[in-house]
Amino acid sequence: MLMSNRDRVARLHYMPYSFRVLQAGDHVLCAVTGQRIALEDLRYWSIARQEPYASAEASAQAELKAARAG
Repeated sequence: MLMSNRDRVARLHYMPYSFRVLQAGDHVLCAVTGQRIALEDLRYWSIARQEPYASAEASAQAELKAARAG
């Protein structure tokens, strides 16, 4: 029986300008907001922290938090 990748969280490896799918799925969850992001809409992520973001604002929030912590 074939398994559908619909409605499953994907596991990704984030690289400069792209990402590699490690575990099939159709979306990831924003590390800041928890918002669902369809893989075809994913534009922001951190290579260092290996986490996705729903928007530029969420990415900036994560950067500020990391700067304060480190």
